[in-house]
Amino acid sequence: MQAGQLRCATWNVHRAKGSDGRVDPGRVVEAIDHSLAPLDLHVLALQEADGECPPHAGIFDVHDIAARTKLEYIDDPALRWGPNSDGFLGTILFMSSSLRRTRADVIDLPGHCHRGAVSVEVTFDKRPVRIISTHLSLSQPLRIVQMRVIGQYLCRRPPMQTILLGDLNEWRPWGGLMLNRRLVGTALRGPVCRTFPSTRPLFPLDRILTDAPGEVRQLRAVASVEVSLASDHLPLAATVTVP
Repeated sequence: MQAGQLRCATWNVHRAKGSDGRVDPGRVVEAIDHSLAPLDLHVLALQEADGECPPHAGIFDVHDIAARTKLEYIDDPALRWGPNSDGFLGTILFMSSSLRRTRADVIDLPGHCHRGAVSVEVTFDKRPVRIISTHLSLSQPLRIVQMRVIGQYLCRRPPMQTILLGDLNEWRPWGGLMLNRRLVGTALRGPVCRTFPSTRPLFPLDRILTDAPGEVRQLRAVASVEVSLASDHLPLAATVTVP
């Protein structure tokens, strides 16, 4: 593995409901195996990977996903919505064993539909890095409020490079006010790539962003017939530099 290069991917798996309307968790796991596992990832973030309604029960065999990707499922009770869940409101993280975890938090986000973010601080090549995965609201005003809450969390934590990845539900490439440095407290930047809908991508709803001194490189949507059928989003992958 090249020093200072974190390979990351994020995918909204739509609770295993594919673009053809069929619910098939096994199809999602196979798509991860064939299209994402070969990327030799350090970080894989999934959204909408638990049931929509309480008790938000798990949908996927997370240990099978971990085995296929050679990543560790972050099995921390503090990062789960409840005993039947695999993640917090469907947000699940898998990480390489080379990342030494030092802290994990859930950030509860306001909204008409309950939203949240999962933050994990790690050491990578003796450098501290914070990885936050989230799924933000469909409403632009709520996304602004949610990013402000994430920014307040960042202000309370020690300074370190932060990587934000997930389904931000922001269709505008520039991100609007929700990514304004004055609102968030740090400048989260990265190129954009269309990921939604999976059969004919028009909108860059999914993002991989980081703040200085790192940068996001080699951003691409991972497209295949298997992936397009498995969810209404395409996975997004990138390499993030950690100087």
